[in-house]
Amino acid sequence: QVQLVDSGGGLVQAGGSLRLSCTASRRTINDYNVGWFRQAPGKEREFVAAIAWNGDRIVYTDSVKGRFTISRDNDENTVLLQMNSLKFEDTAVYYCNAAGQIRSSAYSPSAYWGQGTQVTVSS
Repeated sequence: QVQLVDSGGGLVQAGGSLRLSCTASRRTINDYNVGWFRQAPGKEREFVAAIAWNGDRIVYTDSVKGRFTISRDNDENTVLLQMNSLKFEDTAVYYCNAAGQIRSSAYSPSAYWGQGTQVTVSS
């Protein structure tokens, strides 16, 4: 199975930036569609962004459009989520997922998840 590691979370003030990374420890992540999800306390896990294996298709949830950018660095075998203009509402544990299916407005995850990385935005 695909083993994923996500990282890059931390504490940041509102308006600041963080960059999350997702890598595959067993196989190259370059071969897979990848999506990011987040889960805040007391809430369901929600879709954030996704990118096709070849980078040709990108989908964002409306609340992060214009602020977050998902990209691939094939040389580093990494999928990145650049998060700018962070808001308190972005506070959550963020998880990457590989080998899911990209839809017209979202991404259907597979069973392959990273362990999660905490993003905390203070006001």
